[in-house]
Amino acid sequence: MSSEISLDSLGGFSGTPIQPGGSTALDDASLLDAYSRAVIGAVEKVSPSVVNIDVRQSVGVNRSGEPRERRGGGSGFIFTPDGLILTNSHVVHGASRIEVTLADGRSFPGTTIGDDPATDLAVIRVDAPSLIATALGDSQQLRVGQLVVAIGNPYGFQSTVTTGVVSALGRSLRSYSGRLIDDVVQTDASLNPGNSGGPLVTSDGRVVGVNTATILSAQGLCFAIGINTAKFVASRLLRDGRIRRSYIGVVAQTVPVHRRLVRFYDLPKESGVVVLSVENGSPAQKSGLHEGDVIVALGNQPVAGVDDLHRLLTDARVGVRSTVTLLRRTEKLTVDVVPEESKDGSR
Repeated sequence: MSSEISLDSLGGFSGTPIQPGGSTALDDASLLDAYSRAVIGAVEKVSPSVVNIDVRQSVGVNRSGEPRERRGGGSGFIFTPDGLILTNSHVVHGASRIEVTLADGRSFPGTTIGDDPATDLAVIRVDAPSLIATALGDSQQLRVGQLVVAIGNPYGFQSTVTTGVVSALGRSLRSYSGRLIDDVVQTDASLNPGNSGGPLVTSDGRVVGVNTATILSAQGLCFAIGINTAKFVASRLLRDGRIRRSYIGVVAQTVPVHRRLVRFYDLPKESGVVVLSVENGSPAQKSGLHEGDVIVALGNQPVAGVDDLHRLLTDARVGVRSTVTLLRRTEKLTVDVVPEESKDGSR
């Protein structure tokens, strides 16, 4: 009896059978070569835009009355040719001096354009010629299992590259300001102190996240802020130097909406924002929002995820009555809510 195996009868592959002890239809060496080429291509596209950020912070004076400084730093990446750099807020917050070292070794002083501790994001600028800006992707298009590459400067080792996959999407992470950052990307690409603020990159060389945190007591639990959130925050920091937000008082997470409900109610999006909890005395509680409600629109704008809700809860909505469209179990409802100004970056 032949030991050859064909998957025709299982509804699988047909054609050349697998030969015992021989090469399979998918050559392992070819797969590894393709993986290497994907990583190399992504690194070659993005590495010239990755920078090392050295920060000095004033921490009072010594016994002689001389100023004392604390030194720290992290990573960042250039996202416009005129020298705008995205990084983490915790890298540059409270900095008295910032020095930025480019991938080619040149160093320039940096200035803070805006800083948002609530999302742990900041924009700084350097005045330097011949800068290379990286391309920004779309974090909503990420899929669990997708290849990603992290580039940064852990422990001062410049342009360090690690690889992994997207381990999970839609995570929540508490920033150092105490606010929950939602729709965070979880990855097993290794991150270490100094990686903070560096890019998380797809195989086509587009930045889809800003590396921000690890769980030090665990292995392979690393997190990046989705680039869609970063693009929104950066635009507001460039305009105002800070983020002024309205809030309704919910803790929420992006979830898919059942296709039957999407079709039945002719919803424009196939996802929404589920309310995990409602703050006491908040506009949401006053409006009658409940835990478990799925918000699908604010005003006449669809809400496909937490990023959308963040973008819509702007300063323009403070004190302005707005209609929230939601799904409660299988029923579609509307309630009126009057957002208030957020004092601490709450939603």
